[in-house]
Amino acid sequence: MAATPDGGGYWLVASDGGIFTYGSATFYGSAGSLHLNQPVVGMAASPDSQGYWLVAGDGGIFAYGNTPFYGSTGGIRLNKPIVGMSSA
Repeated sequence: MAATPDGGGYWLVASDGGIFTYGSATFYGSAGSLHLNQPVVGMAASPDSQGYWLVAGDGGIFAYGNTPFYGSTGGIRLNKPIVGMSSA
């Protein structure tokens, strides 16, 4: 789950990458129709509420809206699964 920066809404993400919006949160897309190697385990909103990132347990990153994609660890073997994320 991620709250909009203004506190007027939030996004919920399901483990399959499906996105549900509430309040002022806008839908920018989802990974719900993609075949994922690992379930989605976290999300973070962009500072301006114009997008969000999703992260899967293998470190795969999915960027929606105006959020840039900087790379991911989806193709790298990890010692432990990713369990969440936050934006900087």
